[in-house]
Amino acid sequence: MEELELYLEDARDSMTKALNHVGHELTKIRAGKANPTMLDGLLVSYYGAMTPLQQVASVTTPDARTLFVKPWEKGMIPEIEKAIINGNLGLNPQNDGQQVIINIPMLTEERRKQLVKQVGQECEHGKVSIRNIRKDTNEQLKKIKGVSEDDVKNAEEKVQKMTDDYITKIDSLMKKKEGEIMTV
Repeated sequence: MEELELYLEDARDSMTKALNHVGHELTKIRAGKANPTMLDGLLVSYYGAMTPLQQVASVTTPDARTLFVKPWEKGMIPEIEKAIINGNLGLNPQNDGQQVIINIPMLTEERRKQLVKQVGQECEHGKVSIRNIRKDTNEQLKKIKGVSEDDVKNAEEKVQKMTDDYITKIDSLMKKKEGEIMTV
């Protein structure tokens, strides 16, 4: 029985990580407002090494439509601009010699639909991860020796309920993000 609980706890931890990952990925999808997390995951060439943007500059939002990227070293401005352009974020960086300025354009209806589609894809990846965790956990449960079939069935039912709960949480994240994107 203790071994069953360990597998269930592992499954819960893995599903929580998958849910958190989806939530983090969704913060990168812009909903029309400037947000420093929009630039998460951008890598800048820093003396030949690809380095996360947050390690070479600070990112601030003076207002809802603007991002300021202030590098620790002024010589990094062209590299930061290049990283933003190559990041396919649909953003146009400019600089004033001190920092990179990014004006966040209003989202067009077409761009909103693309973003909603992207949100759907991210959420689907999360659901697939959760279903894979369910499958792996159920396979491990069946391999446990010295446990009755009823106990294994009960554990599998708990895993299924957990799976349903986490998929529901991902669906609610998706609805919330779609709402943010479609709000003009």
